[in-house]
Amino acid sequence: MSLPAEVLKKVKLLEINTRKMVNNLFAGEYHTHFKGQGMTFSDFREYVPGDDVRAISWPLTARTGKPYIKTFEEERELTFILVVDVSGSSDFGTGQYFKGEIMTHLAALLAFSAVKNHDQVGLLLFSDQVEHFVPPKKGRGQVHRILRDLFYYRPKSHETKISVALTYLQGLLKKRATVFIFSDFIDEGYDQALRLLGRKHEVVACVVNDKSEADLPNLGVVDLEDAETGEVLTVDTSSEAFRKEYLRELKKRKEIRDKQLRLAQVERIDIVSGEDYVDPLLEFFKRR
Repeated sequence: MSLPAEVLKKVKLLEINTRKMVNNLFAGEYHTHFKGQGMTFSDFREYVPGDDVRAISWPLTARTGKPYIKTFEEERELTFILVVDVSGSSDFGTGQYFKGEIMTHLAALLAFSAVKNHDQVGLLLFSDQVEHFVPPKKGRGQVHRILRDLFYYRPKSHETKISVALTYLQGLLKKRATVFIFSDFIDEGYDQALRLLGRKHEVVACVVNDKSEADLPNLGVVDLEDAETGEVLTVDTSSEAFRKEYLRELKKRKEIRDKQLRLAQVERIDIVSGEDYVDPLLEFFKRR
């Protein structure tokens, strides 16, 4: 399938900008944080003073009459799954980028970093269903496919059900993987699925919000459309009663979200559109 020229242009621009970030400031943080999943046997060599005696191979030592030790090397290759929310609420933003675009840029940054370190990377797009899945592979061609899908794929649904995506991955992933979930987490009932996924895999919740969501602008009487259900509500944003009720609901929703993420016991990164969205990711790696 040929892609529209505007999509190809976006993909190329994102690739150029992302590769610069990876080369200039991100690759080192990535490699330091993701060091591999363990050690695998490499070879035998003769013992020299100072070697760990626990590494001595006693059967080989007995056969040769000389002490030999086992040597190991890091199992470097990792698998990354980028889980990206494509529900209706991702198509919102008052800054330079919509929330969904922020998610796309961050997913691209991690995808290029993975390829640079010869790791596998895959993609899962979800709404209230699993919309699209790209199995993990290595190589630049894989990143290009992921970028095209992030820009070009049109979801079948606008609603959100995070647990569906997590349950799908839990049944699909056989080897340990690192899973980054990009969403505004406007949903409920996903904490158990998130916790179960986190038992076997390293899971990071990247919570993307827009700054205007917490600071509703005073625009007078406006029609507000629910991005997921399509419901339209006419409200007076200058009304003190409405603003209080809005903030109360926002606080309640945030408390539910924070409680579910806390119960799931996964890593968390908070990102606000309109602000630098790379710094929180870098700070996350530095913390670790």
